[in-house]
This record gives sequence, C-alpha cells and structure tokens, in this order.
Amino acid sequence: MALSHLAASASRSSSLLKPLSSALSLRRSISGDNSPLTVETSVPFTSHQCEAPSRSVETNPKELLTFFRDMALMRRMEIAADSLYKAKLIRGFCHLYDGQEAVAVGMEAAITKKDCIITAYRDHCTFVSRGGTLLEVFAELMGRQAGCSKGKGGSMHFYKKDSNFYGGHGIVGAQVPLGCGLAFAQKNSKDETVTFALYGDGAANQGQLFEALNISALWDLPAILVCENNHYGMGTAEWRAAKSPAYYKRGDYVPGLKVDGMDALAVKQACKFAKEHALKNGPIILEMDTYRYHGHSMSDPGSTYRTRDEISGVRQERDPIERIRKLILSHDLATEKELKDVEKEVRKEVDDAIAQAKESPMPEPSELFTNVYAKGLGVESFGADRKEVRATLP
Repeated sequence: MALSHLAASASRSSSLLKPLSSALSLRRSISGDNSPLTVETSVPFTSHQCEAPSRSVETNPKELLTFFRDMALMRRMEIAADSLYKAKLIRGFCHLYDGQEAVAVGMEAAITKKDCIITAYRDHCTFVSRGGTLLEVFAELMGRQAGCSKGKGGSMHFYKKDSNFYGGHGIVGAQVPLGCGLAFAQKNSKDETVTFALYGDGAANQGQLFEALNISALWDLPAILVCENNHYGMGTAEWRAAKSPAYYKRGDYVPGLKVDGMDALAVKQACKFAKEHALKNGPIILEMDTYRYHGHSMSDPGSTYRTRDEISGVRQERDPIERIRKLILSHDLATEKELKDVEKEVRKEVDDAIAQAKESPMPEPSELFTNVYAKGLGVESFGADRKEVRATLP
C-alpha cells in the first residue's frame, strides 16, 4: 500500500466502524484521535461506464486502529470456528471468511446501519461487522439457543434485522433478487439508503442475478451488487467457469468498478462512491478482488485445485491485516508490542465467547415449529408433541 503525506484537510472521515467489543488498550491515548490522514490505495480502481473515484482516501488513527482490531478479531473467530468444526462441535456446512475481512470492515466504514446488507453463506464476519456479538456467532454455529437465529440457522443463516442484515443464504445467488427487493422498498420509502447485495464469482453466472439487475436498472433502484471475487467457485477457478471474468463489466449497461478487496481503505472508498452513485443513478456493480485462505467449506481442504505456494504468496503480499499493520507502524500510531497485545486481547475475547456459547442450551423440541409460518395468517401449530401442523383457509 503506497502511503501519502499527512493531510491537513478540514473534512473528516464519517461513518466509522465501531469497535466490535472493548476499546483498544494501547499505552498512548490515540484511540480517539481523529487527526486527518490521507492514504493512497494499493492499486488504482478500474471503472466501467463511470468515472473512477480518487485513490486518495481520508482516514485517521482511530479508524486504522479499529480496522486492525476488527479484522484481527474476525480472523481469530474464523480460525476458532475451524477448530470447533474439527472437534465436531460445529456440524453441517461451514464456510469461513479469513482472507476476505477487508471487504466487511471497509464496507461498514462507508455506510450506516440504516443501509441494508444481504449476502450468501460466507456470512460470519459480515454479521459481526453489522454489530453481532461473538457469543451469537459461536452459539449459532454450535446450534445453541443464544445464537443469532436461535441455533436453528447454523453457519449459513446468520441474521440481524435491527441492523438491516438480512442473511445468510444457502441457495447460490438467491440473495441477489432479495437484495434488489430491499432496494425497491428503500426507493419507495425515499429514506436515502441503499442495499449491498453480496455474491461470489461462483454465483456470477446465475440467470436470476441478471434478471434482478435488469429490473433494478429499469427502475433506478439503489442496489449495489458486490461480487466478492475470491477466484474460485468451490473448486473451480474463475477462468474455467466464466468466459468473461471481468465481473465489474458484466452489467453491460450498468456501471461497474473493480476494487482491491484486500485493501480496507480501497473498499471503503469504493463503497462510499457506490452509495452516492446508487442514490442518484441506480444500480452499480463492485467487483472485490479478494482471496479466501480456507477451502470453499470445511469439507474442502482447499489445496487440490490451487498450490500452497499460491496461498502463502497472497498471505505474504496482500494480507489485509498485515497491510493495516504496516500502515499503523509506518505512521507511528502504535508499536509492534501494542499491536501484539491487541491480538492477545482478541484471542481471549474469542475464547471467552466460545466458553459462554458452550453453556447455552440446545433449542427446545417445540422450536421445530416456530418461525415457519407468519402468525395470524390462518396457520395453526399444535406443538411438538403431536408433530402436526394444520393450515386453515382465511
């Protein structure tokens, strides 16, 4: 990441991502420092049918330290989930996000909780960036009552309506039309908010995506389609699945932007630009060039279709946490030891949350029948003991 000089700009970065738990315990009282700082993105943006935003991103020490802590927490959380899965405390599907953390934190820094986010099944970190707790994460992963979906959704179905996070969807590409539906509601409510509908490169060839994009463009909906391109749809490389892997151009008549998805500040700048565009002109596509360190899911070792050298090369050259670490150190915002202390704090937070989640009970058998039908619509449930559900016509 190329660095620029300190800027004495009068404007200040807005919509900062709140720390996910306790405040940073650095020796210097810098966590509240909002002194403006200008940083240049790692690579230029590449645009389609629009002008690219500036590479110069406004930030400040508080935001950079928050980025570091939040991404370190997300990384540790996903590594812990790996261990819990291998210990058979997490069952079923489990898709991890380590490597892609910059997309979650950068996006959140550019928007507000009134804006909507909807994503696919790699959803743990997005849920946390929306304000979800570690306890809710681990309890849901282990199928416990304290989970964000009461232990009934599991890894693929995280949800937080009070922060406008609408999942967590297991059907490939199905969340995109739903996201465009959210944008339709936003346009009608005229509340100046947008929806970010996230999907992977593996879902980019889905017909429903293009149908939803078409009607969003017809109606100028404030929909931002975000392709998290980690370059492998399950075990299939993008070049084997897509004749045109330039996903930001796939909208044809819809503008697009290619972004370094391993650079949190680039993501922030792109999402800020996209929100402004969508509110004025309708939909836009963002392609986040990112990378997952784990396999597609916990059943995939992730090393049969790519080399270990490829994975280690990305870790060494593009890791989003290391980029922020180097930026913090180069500007003398913290010492190596202080950042190590933050990582130790994060590890303890994760361990404590896992211990709490293990104490949470499993859902009651009667929960099998709840949250299936909307109440008051002529549907009656007789309870788990009779295992009978009867629908009545209004």
